[in-house]
Amino acid sequence: MSDSNHTSTSFFLTGLPGLEAVQAWLSIPLCAMYVPSLAGNSLILWVVRTEPSLHQPMYYFLSMLVVTDLGLSVSTLPTMFPVYIRGSRGVAVDVCPAKLFFIHIFSIMESSVLLTMAFGRFVAIRNPLYYGIILTSPHITSLALAIVVHSVSLHVPTPIILKKLPYCCNHQLSHSYCLHPNVMKLACADTCINSAYGLFVVLSMLGMDSVLIVLSYGLILQTVLSIASRAEHLKALNTSVSHICVMLLFYSTMIGLSMIHRFGKRASPCSHVLLSYLHYLTPPVLNPIVCTVKTKQIRMKMLHLFPGRGATIVGKEQN
Repeated sequence: MSDSNHTSTSFFLTGLPGLEAVQAWLSIPLCAMYVPSLAGNSLILWVVRTEPSLHQPMYYFLSMLVVTDLGLSVSTLPTMFPVYIRGSRGVAVDVCPAKLFFIHIFSIMESSVLLTMAFGRFVAIRNPLYYGIILTSPHITSLALAIVVHSVSLHVPTPIILKKLPYCCNHQLSHSYCLHPNVMKLACADTCINSAYGLFVVLSMLGMDSVLIVLSYGLILQTVLSIASRAEHLKALNTSVSHICVMLLFYSTMIGLSMIHRFGKRASPCSHVLLSYLHYLTPPVLNPIVCTVKTKQIRMKMLHLFPGRGATIVGKEQN
């Protein structure tokens, strides 16, 4: 094996396979995703922070989701722009583990926040009178701190282990940002520990979170069905629709991406990349839209920011 391979100090990111000729044009939809993601999530965070009537557990949980979405956008899209706009694909071998560290912790944090939101919905529907007593501001702050500490500590070993591996063969990554399974496959040493630890993280956090979320919504459904009034049935279910949409978007793509990385040996490279984009790029864009459409208080506060047409829509909703 050549010395140049041993001394290589960069990984090389990849855009969409087979579309290299139009890569610069693909930066347009990326920008169309990045700007609304930053604007929409930042606007929701600002509205919740500045409006005293929204200082409630439900909106605190929504703010936590917004922060993780912003973190996910900032961790992924700026790395992709040089690949698509300038064709600059190199990323230092020592920098790539740091980049994937932030991508993965924000993904894990989003999973934990979704579980916390499901727990909040369960408490709100099962014990509405005790909702504000159980989920006080100090309790929510403690939950947020626990999510951050747990997510960070769970992923600290990942970049450390990756940096100790020798990368002496191919340095071509199959994504336009660094991901743990992708980088791990480029090592020319035994990666059983990395693979086992990655699977442990997926099963212990993402897998466990999804099971607990399903359990929470099963209990919510049981509680809703015990309510006598049909109108109350619909009202209670309607409050959970936005959360269910957000969770389905996140977990369906996460499970598909995890399976295709481990078992999709014959899947086309393009399918790997597209599914990865769906998982990491679309939730930060769609979550604020879903939450704004399905959360009347957020929607009305945002419409108040826009004169004329916004006031007309607010008047119709109030009537």
